[in-house]
Amino acid sequence: MSVVIVIPARYASTRYPGKPLVDLRGANGTARSLIRRSWDAAMTVTGVDRVVVATDDDRIRDAAQAFGAEVVMTPVSCANGTERCAAALDALGNPEIVVNLQGDAPLTPAWFVEELVAGLRANPDAMVATPVLQTEGAALRGFLEDRQAGRVGGTTAVFGAAMNALYFSKEVIPYRGETYADDAMTPVWHHVGVYAYRPDALRAYMTWPTGPLETLEGLEQLRFLEQAQRVLCVKVAAKGREFWELNNPEDVPRIEAMLAKMGLD
Repeated sequence: MSVVIVIPARYASTRYPGKPLVDLRGANGTARSLIRRSWDAAMTVTGVDRVVVATDDDRIRDAAQAFGAEVVMTPVSCANGTERCAAALDALGNPEIVVNLQGDAPLTPAWFVEELVAGLRANPDAMVATPVLQTEGAALRGFLEDRQAGRVGGTTAVFGAAMNALYFSKEVIPYRGETYADDAMTPVWHHVGVYAYRPDALRAYMTWPTGPLETLEGLEQLRFLEQAQRVLCVKVAAKGREFWELNNPEDVPRIEAMLAKMGLD
């Protein structure tokens, strides 16, 4: 009944080439690469048997091995993190659950992953699960500012009463007819880019073609929805932690400010 965290990382990012090796300064001024901070975050998760970095790039491999990470080399042809996790399966043994902790989310709290794994275990008919975080007004404003500036920022999610995902988008959905105070809860849910899969879901994913919605949005999880597969959304709470992903160069100072505010080295 093992759980393995895979951190997929590629150098040739379209929006931010070399992103995994970009340094982020913490509260005390210490600089650590994005891939190091993502690995550090993974190592704080309880109930995990193994953490590996999956990459196709020698520079990322060398940097990860230098700070003690286990590395699995995967093909350059992997189009996204889910494909990279699938490509790493043979090297992972036979885990119960594979967690995809994407290498651009160093602020992911341990309890997001722990609650995600618990949610998948509690729903044996679900093959894939992913966390969603209800946004406050300040976070929603950041989403809207990114879109108005022509930047792709965070991803939003909508789901039904049974917590099955209806859609994910890089646009801000659903429609809102009002504005919100910074500390007010909003109807927008931030999709946290972490996934928990059963191995069979990863094997099936590799047999399906890339669909039109996945292509348009650039969101790997839409392949499951386009194949009418259930994606379980698991609600998580920030508990005072700020959360943001590193998608663009403009996100570096934003994340460094969050590290400083939260006193994280």
